[in-house]
Amino acid sequence: MKKIIITGANGNLGSAVTKFFLEKDYTLVATVHDEDAKKEMPQHDNLQVEAVNLENETEAASFVQNVISSHGTVDAALMLVGGFTAGKIEDTKTGDIKKQIAMNFETAYNITQPLYQHMLQKGYGRLVFIGARPALQAVDGKNLIAYALSKSLLFKLAEFINKDAKGKNITATVVVPSTIDTPLNRKNMPDADPNNWVKAKELAEILEFVCSDKATPLRETVLKVYNNA
Repeated sequence: MKKIIITGANGNLGSAVTKFFLEKDYTLVATVHDEDAKKEMPQHDNLQVEAVNLENETEAASFVQNVISSHGTVDAALMLVGGFTAGKIEDTKTGDIKKQIAMNFETAYNITQPLYQHMLQKGYGRLVFIGARPALQAVDGKNLIAYALSKSLLFKLAEFINKDAKGKNITATVVVPSTIDTPLNRKNMPDADPNNWVKAKELAEILEFVCSDKATPLRETVLKVYNNA
């Protein structure tokens, strides 16, 4: 039974992923942002939920070490924490960029950095990041400068990991959804057709595939999950 860390487990995507992975009999250690959020999580024998400020490097590293100490090994991590803001270059200050980097990059890096050392020692690991199309395509990112810049760092981090870990059975994968079908997105985009968007469960199925033995041959993978959006 594989043991997996899921960050942002109470979000729209995180909730669907947590539910799906539990159905597949994984052992999960999930993070939420505060103690109140823990109450939103389901009760399950294979689920441990911890409140962790992932923007705090020390707190995140302590969390990873505690998980390793308690469970002996961590096979994979799904970094699902993130946030969004709009703004063109003329509207975007460095403070806006720093906030987005803290939310979208540092929350992932602060888990990845200590966990990567553990995976190197045991010779196995799957690190999975959630990318964004605006970080890949300028036409989509020009009105989302801070967000797109912060997400672009995840692609470079995955490249560095895959180069450093070549031949060591450790992979970094970036899954890039288009618009995810959530109640908030439906509210904010009432004229759009949500049938063209990506369902959270569909993403959960793809993330599970990446973590499973079926994905063992995959290397340097960027999965664009756009549906028709």
